[in-house]
Formats: sequence, structure tokens, C-alpha cells
Amino acid sequence: MNPSPIKPLKAVIYCRVSSRSQELEGNGLESQETRCREYARAKGYFVEATFPDTITGGGDFMKRPGMVALLSYLDAQPSESYVVIFDDLKRFARDTRFHLDLRDAFRSRGAIIECLNFKFEDTPEGEFIETIMAAQGALERKQNGRQVAQKMKARMQSGYWVHAAPVGYKYEIVKGRGRMLFPSGSLATMIREAFEGFASGRFGSQAEVRRFFELHPDFPRNKKGEIPNQRVADVLNNPLYTGHICSETYGLDWLKGQHDALISIDLFDKVRDRLKGSAKVRVRKNIGNDFAARGFVSCGDCGGPLSSSWSKGRDRSYAYYLCQAKGCASYGKSIPRDKLEGDIGALIKTLQPSQNLFELVKVMFRDAWTQRLVQAEDIIKSGKTQIKAIEKQVDALLGRIIDTTNPTVIRAYEGKISELERSKTKLQDQLARHITPTTGTFDQKLEPALQFLANPWKLWESGQITLRRMVLKLAFTDRITYHRNQGARTTKIALPFKALGGVLYREGSNGALRQRKVERII
Repeated sequence: MNPSPIKPLKAVIYCRVSSRSQELEGNGLESQETRCREYARAKGYFVEATFPDTITGGGDFMKRPGMVALLSYLDAQPSESYVVIFDDLKRFARDTRFHLDLRDAFRSRGAIIECLNFKFEDTPEGEFIETIMAAQGALERKQNGRQVAQKMKARMQSGYWVHAAPVGYKYEIVKGRGRMLFPSGSLATMIREAFEGFASGRFGSQAEVRRFFELHPDFPRNKKGEIPNQRVADVLNNPLYTGHICSETYGLDWLKGQHDALISIDLFDKVRDRLKGSAKVRVRKNIGNDFAARGFVSCGDCGGPLSSSWSKGRDRSYAYYLCQAKGCASYGKSIPRDKLEGDIGALIKTLQPSQNLFELVKVMFRDAWTQRLVQAEDIIKSGKTQIKAIEKQVDALLGRIIDTTNPTVIRAYEGKISELERSKTKLQDQLARHITPTTGTFDQKLEPALQFLANPWKLWESGQITLRRMVLKLAFTDRITYHRNQGARTTKIALPFKALGGVLYREGSNGALRQRKVERII
């Protein structure tokens, strides 16, 4: 009678790589599992499951999801004995204390540990060698961490951002320079508009900025599909958008980065000033996408901003604007959305100029363009002088630091140097925006503005909320005052239309008269 075959031992495989990129680029998990399965086949083991990990856990095996799942698997079958197979001892634990703790965790569960390149022995000599190997792995891990930190610091000091790309930027590989930040299309445009809108008061709070971000489907959201308020705050407080790098970790304060700026330092400072003085506003349901004039119209009785809302009728819903200022004569009295926006559209339609006067308009803008170029040259000259003066002050303070040993005095000098360097960076940023453009002719740069001046009504008539808001923002310098009975009142028209008002809207039959009016405006 033939003896019954020996039942093969049950086994599980544990594989680990240090990062997701190693998994995607090097097929590390797949190759480890293949080697472990070949080992199990040669030993006659039956592999029940494989547990992969793509993070290090900083040495702590309980921070690795795969290892936690493996231990839970063993706990769920306490009556079974398993062999746990590793490809390499370094996949086990790269920290001496955690190595020994994990060893005990498997021992308490009755599991046998086997490694392809190391033999575990329950002898004093075996434990000594195992401890030395674990200590060597811990040393390598810490040395690698130190080397990575040093490389990151050196790259940051050279002006390259090394952390995750902020919203509005993306990483691209540049030959000879590695990964660099570049503006990310429409997201970059949205970030720029958010800063400008918050600085100008178009967005009255961070909650309104958040609702603006929600319009972009690609804006990063959390697991619930929401944009947290903290993410909005992080965007508005990030100096990286100015083209500079700040890092307390690496001791960097407004270092000029290698990436392009999305906003100016002046704009960033305006936003910071508003953030310091802004009160927190209760977040309300976003219905602004249904009302183009929301935030652009004020009550004709009290001057407060008009709110907007939907009202449910018997068969359908109705859109209204209304004043919610208690004590106002128009408090709670609704104005149909179509009526109000129709009256505003009629006002915008009057801004359409006569086509035959556009050559005169070009003369006006060309003259202004020339004057600005002259002003820019003077500003650049003055700015360079100020920068040289700041550099002299910094050199003088550095000399004083060398000559003193008083820690309090040294800190005071260092603080003053930091302020001067900040002022210097701000001046350099301002001068960069005054440099004469080297691409695009005057006519090419003027054409988009002329298209808007020629027919703002065409953009309004499109009915698109974004375009209508743009028209209101560019055509008027203040909110439009609207009375529920009398309609839109006289409002402040933006400079281009105001300057052309005497020419385009009150022109007589005499062409010479029109010409003289243009000359007076110029």
C-alpha cells in the first residue's frame, strides 16, 4: 500500500517597493512575486495569497497596508500554519526595532519566515547575524534619506520646486534641467483670475473664490468630490505663484524660482492684506451660475448689493433679484431676473461705437502706448538705482554681523537683511513688468481690446454667464444702481468708454467737430 502524499505547506508572499513610481516603472512587485512563487514551487509550498505594498512606512510595518492585511489574514486562521516568503531581507523591515517587533509578531502567530537571500535561524548566532543585517538596513535607509534631503535642498536653492505641483502648475521634463514647473493651461488662468478677483473685491470672501473654483471640472477635489476651504486658503497664501520660492525647512525666503510667475508680488500682497482683514462668511448654496449680474448690481434705494434667488411656483421656478437689507424700502421685494438683466443689456447696447471712428481710437491708444513706454524707461532707471542702494545696505549689514558676537544684535541684523531682500525682490518683479515687450506689434496687442470696444453687446447677447460677467467687469467701474420701479440709473462707465463718450455717443454732423473732440481727449 502506497503511503499517502505529504500535504504541502501553506504559504503567503509579501512584496514591497518604496514608491508607486517603482511599481509602475520597474515592475518591482511583479518580479518579486515571480521569484517567490518559483521558490515556493521548489519547496513544495502551496501559495494562498500575495500581499503587496508600495510604501516604506518609515520603517513601521503597521503603516503598510499590505503588511497589516497579511497579519490580519493570519489572525483570521489561527489553527493554520503558514510560511511567509520574502524576496529580500530589506523588504522585511529597514529598522532594527521594527524588524525585531515584526519577527515577534510572526512568531506569536505561529508563522515561519523564509527569505530568498537570507536564512533565519533560531540560534544565538543566527539572531546576532540577523540583528546586524537589520541594523545595516536601518543605516542604509537613514543614509538614503539624508542624501535625498540634501539633494532636495540643493535643488530648491537653485530655484527649482521639488514638492507636489500646486494647482495651476504641472511638471514637465526639460533636458539638462530635470522636472520643472510650467503653467497648466486653463487652471493657471483660473488661479490668476481668482487672485485678481479677490484683490479687487469681485470675490467678497474665500467662500466665493471656492465657488469660482468649483466651475472648473479639473480643479482637484477631495474624496467626497468637494473643494475644502483650506485648499482655497493654501492657494491664496502660496508665494510660489509669484515666481518665487519660500521654505522654512530649507531656509529660503523669496528666492527667485526657475518657473514662470502667474501673478505679481504686488497682487499677492493685496490678497494677503485682504485675507488679514476679511471676516469669515457663511458658505451658502451656489446659485451664482444662474445670475450673471450677481455682485454687480446694487439697490436703488439703499445702495446695498442685490441678492438673487429662485422661487418655486405651481408649474415652474422663477429667478429673482432682491434687496435683503432690513429697513430698506425695497426690502424683500423681487425683481424678475430677465427684466433686470434685460435693462442692463439695453444699457450695454448703448456703448456700441460708430465703426467709422476706429482710426481715431487707434490714434488715442497709440499715443497712450508711446507715453507708457517713456514712463516705463524712467521707472526702470529709478528702480535700478533703488536696487543698488538696497544692495549697499545689505553689504553694510553683513559687515556688521561679522564684527559682532551679540546673538540679539545678529538676529536684528538678519531680520533687517530679510526685509531688504524682500523689498529688492519686489522691485525686481515690478521692473520685469515694465520691460518693453519683444514680441507682438502694437496693432496685434490692440486688436482684442478693439473687438471688445466695437461691440460689447455681442458678448452680452451670447447669454453665457462667464462672458456677461466679463462685460460687466470691463465696461463699468462700479456696481450698477438699479431701482425696482425706475430701472437702471446712471452708472460709472469704464475709462475707454468714458473717454470715447463725447466722440461716439454725442457726435454731431460735422466731422471736424468730432476730430477736435478726439484731440482734446488725447
